[in-house]
Amino acid sequence: MEEALRRLKQFFLANAPEPIRPSDFTAFPPANADGALLKNAAADLAAKSSTTVSSNSPSEQLPPTLLKRHSTSSGLRQRKPSTQKISSEAVNGLGAEAIGLSLKDAPLPSSTEAIHLAIARLRQMVQLIGDGSSLLDLPLEDVKANLEFSAKVLENVYEEEHRRVNEEDEDELSDVQPSQVPNEVREWLASTFTRKLSVVKRPNEKPKFRSVANAIRAGIFVERIYRRMSSSQVLHIPPKIVMQLRSIDEWTFDVFALNEASNGQALRYVANEVLTRYDLLTKYKISNYALENYMVAVEAGYSKYNNPYHNLIHAADVTQTMHWFLYQTGLAHWLSDLEIFASLIGAIIHDYEHTGTTNNFHVQSRSNLAMLYNDRSVLENFHLSASFALMQKEEHNILANLSKEEYKEFRSLVIDMVLATDMSIHFQQIKNMRTLLGMPENIDKSKALQLVLHSCDISHPAKPWDLHYKFTLGVLEEFFQQGDREQELGLPFSPLCDRQTTVIAQSQIGFIDFIVEPSMAITGDMLEKILKPLQGEDSEDAEPLELLNVVNEARPRTAPPVRSASEGVNAFVHKNNVWRHTAAKASHDIKKPWVQHFQENKVKWREEQVQSDAERRLKGRKDSDKEDSIDANIIHEEEVPDGSASRPLSPKHTK
Repeated sequence: MEEALRRLKQFFLANAPEPIRPSDFTAFPPANADGALLKNAAADLAAKSSTTVSSNSPSEQLPPTLLKRHSTSSGLRQRKPSTQKISSEAVNGLGAEAIGLSLKDAPLPSSTEAIHLAIARLRQMVQLIGDGSSLLDLPLEDVKANLEFSAKVLENVYEEEHRRVNEEDEDELSDVQPSQVPNEVREWLASTFTRKLSVVKRPNEKPKFRSVANAIRAGIFVERIYRRMSSSQVLHIPPKIVMQLRSIDEWTFDVFALNEASNGQALRYVANEVLTRYDLLTKYKISNYALENYMVAVEAGYSKYNNPYHNLIHAADVTQTMHWFLYQTGLAHWLSDLEIFASLIGAIIHDYEHTGTTNNFHVQSRSNLAMLYNDRSVLENFHLSASFALMQKEEHNILANLSKEEYKEFRSLVIDMVLATDMSIHFQQIKNMRTLLGMPENIDKSKALQLVLHSCDISHPAKPWDLHYKFTLGVLEEFFQQGDREQELGLPFSPLCDRQTTVIAQSQIGFIDFIVEPSMAITGDMLEKILKPLQGEDSEDAEPLELLNVVNEARPRTAPPVRSASEGVNAFVHKNNVWRHTAAKASHDIKKPWVQHFQENKVKWREEQVQSDAERRLKGRKDSDKEDSIDANIIHEEEVPDGSASRPLSPKHTK
């Protein structure tokens, strides 16, 4: 024990600044394994302590495990361990109580308070060394006790984190009371939005070349001077379609009306409009020939299986909703041109050549796609593979003028976004974002865009009732068609796929309550955290240009959507009013129109449920009366005299 303490004292002296070391001090001997072990242990503790708990640096944070285990974690993260400096004169000759190294009444190593205490003590001991304190007078027994205490705390943190990483995905629906939703709806939520298979961690393929300062910066609010586009480069847009596209910036945009006005070509017009709005056709030198050919092929892919829901109307709706998030919240100012381009293309192709069946159907039926993609995100992998393969053809290659670095970043981002639309990882994605929102670090752009696209993909219950109802009829008909195929194949019905038993109103209310509404709420919170740094405290009346030009000018900025394809080649759309109302107030609450529509749509579904129940009861009474009438006829026939049983009943007997 004495030898260990002697070596510990030597370790502290070896790490002390040169001016305060005793003249007769000799360096730490390379002696035996015990001495090396002590040195390594102390160094490891000091290193790990700087990354375990949030202190006074934004890069330090509580472990994700503690955020999960303690409901008061947000409050605890704001508490900072004491860093008060202690002079060397105050240390000399003082005991553990005087310099705050006593472990009397210390909390259990497994508690959150123990982490704070351990970090405070480690920092305090390091500070004592750095301040030139007399190390020979330190109470080494208490120093050793503090190091052992810190080691136990770190062991507990490690074990808890290891357990969390290796445990199976938690059933996020475990808190849902059985009385809240029917069993079938609960089964559908569980089977569709959870994944029981182990999730393979994907390495971060995208190197982070930009600093945090460049990652959180805004675009310059200016018009592009270089606009040399000939009339042959602009898609001809009929006047009736121009009228529909004028509301493309609104949450209430009617994609069904646009599809009708465009004779079933809503996706190509929405895609052309939004790509033009952000000047991406000019930026990446996309020819009208390639874009038109590509969009014709994409629309053909969406129409391949005549799906009632996963068709080009759904794709156009998701693309327009992605544009709404980029434009109306000011999110575009946080992104580069390439990231905006990837976001819009990801929305356009996210369900390309959808088969009209679920991933679970492919797995259960052992389809070729399930075999090809090993039962993991079957459709999402297929959408990506097929759409990128389409771009390999010269006549469809809208990425022809991207550099190798731009193509790699673009492809990586689109892949991450579309894979995140797999509904089976919904709860995992929401849980991860909740954790990130509680951290001081900035949110990774890829993670943010993954959540935005996922929210766009399931957003129809957040739209006005007329739109939501049409989409609901389509998705349920698609479910029923899958149920018909499952019946033919001898497979059990997937949830909500049985025409005879599905309760439509309750399924949609459950979908809103447990899936869509929480997703939109988290997305709104995420956007507010992202956009707040873009503006200062006094941004209430400032112009967007003044607010968005205050950051690094080293890289070209993303111009806000100031130009509209539907308005003609040389006509610029002045959106100053919109940008002043949205991007200029990004530090405050963003627009959340979905809140109102959620409430309205749930009221409508409850009314539908009441009407449906009344019709079902009426039908039941009619069926019961019919059965009673049949029973009465049978009894009457039995009472007819011999020889007359085969005669038809008279009209009065059939009433």
